[in-house]
Amino acid sequence: MRLAWATDIHLDFLDDDSVRRFAAELAAPKADALILSGDLSHAEALEHHLRLLAQGVPGPIYFVLGNHDYYGSSIEAVRTAVLDLGARRPRLSWLPAAGVVRLTDRTALIGCDGWGDARLGNPETTPVVLNDFFHIEELAATIDQGARANPRLFFRGTDRTRLHAALRARGDAEAQVLRNLLRDALREFEHVVVVTHVPPFAAACWHEGRHSDGDWQPYFTCAAVGAVLREAAEAQPARRLTVLCGHTHGAGEAQIAANLRVLTGGAEYRHPTLQRVLEVD
Repeated sequence: MRLAWATDIHLDFLDDDSVRRFAAELAAPKADALILSGDLSHAEALEHHLRLLAQGVPGPIYFVLGNHDYYGSSIEAVRTAVLDLGARRPRLSWLPAAGVVRLTDRTALIGCDGWGDARLGNPETTPVVLNDFFHIEELAATIDQGARANPRLFFRGTDRTRLHAALRARGDAEAQVLRNLLRDALREFEHVVVVTHVPPFAAACWHEGRHSDGDWQPYFTCAAVGAVLREAAEAQPARRLTVLCGHTHGAGEAQIAANLRVLTGGAEYRHPTLQRVLEVD
């Protein structure tokens, strides 16, 4: 089976004709399915862009959501919307809700969104500030009203305790989703393809050909999901895990264990691309 994979395509930076041309590029390899590992658009335009992709790509489209997909709304509202869309358009499947997807007799597909969970690197001292903190309702609610009104204040020693608690809770929730899916998938399948948005290990957090430094890692890795993956790989040495992720816009591969490999996709705003076509048996 052949899987086309793209990540961080940010279709909200394109007009509709450009999206249609990109959909034709994704369809050109005639893969059996398309996998999208998050940051597809922003909340208001997400359904519109998924519909445009479905018009140009004939097979099933499996996706997870990235942080940008929630911009301008809430996590709860966007997830409710994609569940409703999937009920109306069965070819569009949000992976966490799709369960264990049988690709072949030996290989399954599962996914969770993941979240930068402020655990790796330097979470207590990092000066990095993401737009997520102000444009996603659940995160903005953790920030002092003055800093929300003037984000520049965030650089002046704003207390991140509530924000980091929220991020870690998100990471833990994503890890639990993945733990349940992995349990079911590894019971039956020799090879499991795991799709997530945020790199689950520092070794998979790439930027411009190098690993991201400790200031960026807190918001560009999901340590909780990484722990679940490592645990599953160690418990099932005869099984194989391939992880597809994005988020950093830097491409790279990381062999975390003999049976656990992570592929991180590269990306550039306004120039979405097909990462690769993977063959699974």
